[in-house]
Formats: sequence, structure tokens, C-alpha cells
Amino acid sequence: MWTALLHRMLDHIVKVGTLHLTMPDGSQHSFGRGEPSLSLALKDPALPRRIILNPTLAAGEAYMAGTLEIGGDDLRGFFRFFVPNVNAAGTPWFQRPLTGTRRALRRLRQFAPIGKAQANVAHHYDLSRALYDLFLDDDRQYSCAYWAEGVTSLEAAQRAKKHHIARKLMIRPGMTVLDIGCGWGGMGLTLARDYGARVVGVTLSKEQHAVAVERARAAGLEGQVEFRLQDYREVTGTFDRIVSVGMFEHVGVPHYGEYFGFVRDHLASDGLALIHTIGHVGPANEADPWITKYIFPGGYTPALSEMQKAVDGAMLVTTDVEVLRLHYARTLGAWYEQFMAHEAEARALYDARFVRMWRYYLTSMEASFSVGQLLVYQLQIGKRLDAAPITRDYLYDHEMAMSARAAE
Repeated sequence: MWTALLHRMLDHIVKVGTLHLTMPDGSQHSFGRGEPSLSLALKDPALPRRIILNPTLAAGEAYMAGTLEIGGDDLRGFFRFFVPNVNAAGTPWFQRPLTGTRRALRRLRQFAPIGKAQANVAHHYDLSRALYDLFLDDDRQYSCAYWAEGVTSLEAAQRAKKHHIARKLMIRPGMTVLDIGCGWGGMGLTLARDYGARVVGVTLSKEQHAVAVERARAAGLEGQVEFRLQDYREVTGTFDRIVSVGMFEHVGVPHYGEYFGFVRDHLASDGLALIHTIGHVGPANEADPWITKYIFPGGYTPALSEMQKAVDGAMLVTTDVEVLRLHYARTLGAWYEQFMAHEAEARALYDARFVRMWRYYLTSMEASFSVGQLLVYQLQIGKRLDAAPITRDYLYDHEMAMSARAAE
């Protein structure tokens, strides 16, 4: 029964390209037609049942275990084949009850009071700092870079991202800034050193906090930047600016009202906030089960409508929305290339299974941003209609100059 259902599912999904599938019993089958072509081999008799019940979780776990073999171990080809086919096909009828149940429970899975939020963060961000050194830029920017005209390196693109955000925040010397989810401190240090801001950065990751504090001390900015191991909901005071880069994905739908209510209550009357987050095209949906189990527990990339509903509920003014399309695909591609260049070192830090998991994570995300339905939103919000200029001219003169310098 499970084999027959798997074949029906693949007939439903594979419309572009040809899938050559070898089953655990050695039998061979083909689905679809034309190019591109992909070869897969299932080595575990339990896989057909597991794939039917939870396709993305089962496929990821099977790859990690070595029981799903991809022709040429071409993970990039695997995702570029399946992501657009799956998105176009939708859910087969026999999986809809299971999918509906998961979506009905998503608010429960994303519920993250302070203690649970810290545990979710520790799962990913408290891994060895040496791991992140293998593939991130020198500033440890672990979010979508900004590939402005003329920018060709990861380091330059990450610098461009920070300055693009700083320009949107219109920071003047002496302004106070709250950095929600400050990571390893790169954004906060840039705003203090290059723009004269006084920054409070908060993170729930012990590893990130330790590195950020070390960096502030080494830069001589301890009196200007304070990094705290603290949930943003415990912060008091009012700030001229609030920035959050790559943190909103961890908030969870049940807390969106709380999050934007916090921004409202802690932002100065003439202040600006900039929220940089992964989002998805289309209506509300459910997070990928493999990603939430192995990479980002409790994570969810929202639809723009879900964010905007919460912004409106907090009576905040959306002063600008920018959509970064394909920027993260290029960023993830650069991370993957650097990770693979240091694959042996990653295996020494952890093991071969971890390396397979991390490769699967990076390539699945790269495809989701290049041929899937993920992108990045930057929401600029304030309390007043005149909180920001009425055109974007104030941004791009500066960026054209940056691009010219990068080209030189």
C-alpha cells in the first residue's frame, strides 16, 4: 500500500523533469519526463510509509542517515528539482488531513514564553563558535546580505546590508538604539562605531553574548555598546531607534501582537524601527517539519499579511516596506561554498551526520530562496506619518557611492 501511495504522490508532484527512483527492493521506476533529470535510491523499506506520512521530515532524516541516496550526491540539484515541482503541485488529497492537522496545531508549536524561547535559541545559536567561523564573514553576519550594484564578495555584501539598514534608521550621533536579537554584535558595533549611536543589544544565546561582549571590549566601545543576555520582553526604557535583523522568524505567530506592542511602547514618539525578517509568498502556512526539528525549533517565516496585521493592531505606521528577492539565495550559496571548503573541519568538530544535516539545511534554504517561495522583508515602522522621509532618495545616493567604491 505505501509503495503504491508513494508512486501516486510522485506522479502528482513530478511535472517538470524526470525522476528515476530505485526502491528498496531494487525495482526501478520513472516519473515525469524531460529535463532536468534526477536519480534517487531508497535504501530503507520503511521509507515509503515515512515519506507519505511526513515527506519533508522523512526525506531530510533519510539523507542524514544515508538511506536516501541522491545521484552524484547533488543536493543542490535535488532541491532545485523538487522545490518548484512541490510548490506547483500542492498537497495530494490523501495527505490533506495530515497537513491540516499540523497547521491547526501551529500556534501551539510556536508558543514561546521566555524560558522556551531561550531553549529554542540555544539549540541553534549555542553550537560551537568554531562552526560559524567556517562559513560566515569576518563580522559573523548570520542573515541575508545586501548585494548592491557592484558588490561581489560576501564580506562586502554584509557590510552593505548593515549600512543599508543604518541609512533606513537615519541614525544621528548620540541616538539610543535597541538591537533585538543582536547576534554576535556586528550590527550594534557598526551603529556605534560608524554612526555614533549608543546601543543596547539583547540576545538569548550565551555563545553569541560572550562573543559580542569580547568584541565590544576589543573595539574600545564598552561605554557605548551594552550587550545583554536577556529576552527583549524584559527590556525597559525608551529608544530613539529599534532594529531587529533575523530575529523575528523566532517570535512565533502567537506573540506577534506582543512583539509589535513592545516596539510601540519602547519607541520614542518620533522614532523609527526596522524589522528585517525572512517571509514567504502567499497566505499563512506551516513551517517545514525538518527545519523546526533539526535547525530552528519554533521557527516560522511569516506572510507579509501576518506581520502587517500585527503592526496595524499596535497602531504603528508602516513607513516603508522593501522586499529583498534573491539576495538570500546568493548569501546562502556563498555560505555553502565556504562550508564545503571547510567540510573536513566541520566533521572534526561534530561528525559526518552533522555535516550531512548542515549541507541539507543550507542547500534546501538556498533553493527555497531561488526557485521557491521565500524572500526577505524589511519593514520600516514608526509612530507618526512624518517619522521618515516621503521618498527613498535619502538611501540611494549613499549606496551608489558605496557601489562605485566596491567596483574600484
